[in-house]
Amino acid sequence: VQLQASGGGLVQAGGSLRLSCTASGNIFGINVMGWYRQYPGNQRELVAYIRSGGAIVYADSAKGRFTISRDNAENAVYLQMTTLKPEDTGVYVCTADYRESDGSNWTRGWGKGTQVTVSS
Repeated sequence: VQLQASGGGLVQAGGSLRLSCTASGNIFGINVMGWYRQYPGNQRELVAYIRSGGAIVYADSAKGRFTISRDNAENAVYLQMTTLKPEDTGVYVCTADYRESDGSNWTRGWGKGTQVTVSS
């Protein structure tokens, strides 16, 4: 299973970006999809996640500024980011908890990420 993220870029503080991520491959079902911000040294910080039923969790830093959504039919997850700040800079990595068949174990897949840079 592969996760392909896109939509990152360079934006001024106060601007907006919309990230997209699509999972492809041998997928029977996906439960949680989410976004993490990755720092140098491969440290990762949760930004937001959304369950297949629609329940959503945001990091405190994302509340009120970011909106996560998904398209279950397309195995896609999105992150609309507004009022961006320089501290939002980082590589945004998408994740998906998927299984390849009914009754198989759930696996967390990680994408390669997309760079977001916010200038002051």
